[in-house]
Amino acid sequence: MNETLLKISGLKADADGKEILHGIDLEIGPGEVHVLMGPNGAGKSTLGNALMGHPSYEITGGRILFGGKDITDESVEMRARDGLFLSFQSPVEIPGVTVADLIRTAAEALTGKRIFLADFRKRLYEKMDFLRMEREWAQREVNVGFSGGERKKAEILQLLMLEPSLAILDETDSGLDVDAVRTVSAGVEAFCSDGKKSLLIITHSARILEELKVDKTHVLVDGKIVDEGDAGLAASIIQDGFTRYEKA
Repeated sequence: MNETLLKISGLKADADGKEILHGIDLEIGPGEVHVLMGPNGAGKSTLGNALMGHPSYEITGGRILFGGKDITDESVEMRARDGLFLSFQSPVEIPGVTVADLIRTAAEALTGKRIFLADFRKRLYEKMDFLRMEREWAQREVNVGFSGGERKKAEILQLLMLEPSLAILDETDSGLDVDAVRTVSAGVEAFCSDGKKSLLIITHSARILEELKVDKTHVLVDGKIVDEGDAGLAASIIQDGFTRYEKA
């Protein structure tokens, strides 16, 4: 595709006064699936959080264009309205807020429109059935008492309901058993099925990639993109690790 949905140019970012990202250049087109890989501590989660505008990460250089719009200095809320979505490596608990209320409130905030409860429930239950989630989960407090697999399913449910233009999935398949990975992978595949929505998947595993057509793989080491390629690069790294990128 000739269009560019996300364009990152020379992005630098600090955390606790230390520079973590040292000038990242990366482009993602509409409908593309990109994979970000790298050893622990390379800065992968920092990149995801910086793109989403997390206040703990300060952008000190470069810029982020999303849909042709400069969002470098935008708030998290504005980036979400623009169509960005970030799933967390370790989703947090939100006591007192149900899964259904969280999703409905988020959907109304994104669209600026009131969503009728009956319409919302119908669509929510369709997505929950697809993800093999018991419907009473909708009335559980967000992630309170959830297993790791349940937390990841809840995030994929949010993804399917909110339908962002670009989803950043940070280690979504981490710590899941085989059945949970299959369910989460099916949800991710469904999200991409219209060929218009884009993904940036941060992962160490091939499991979530098995059902997806990967357009490009990026390798991040010490806060820099050191290699890029197609799906074959991801497969070779999963097999051989990051030894080839170690400094002599």
